[in-house]
Amino acid sequence: MSSPINLNKVKKERDRSSRKARADENAVKFGQSKSQKDMLKARAEQIKRNLDGHKTDP
Repeated sequence: MSSPINLNKVKKERDRSSRKARADENAVKFGQSKSQKDMLKARAEQIKRNLDGHKTDP
């Protein structure tokens, strides 16, 4: 006779694996590489410095 199976654990594991697969698909579809993130961050800092340089003190 085989040992009993906890169906709740099986269901949770199946749900976890499907969520992980969906997350991986979305990371490929919508994610950005590290170099892209670094480029956007550097550009935002450059824009901020430019705007700060054009501010006039009252």
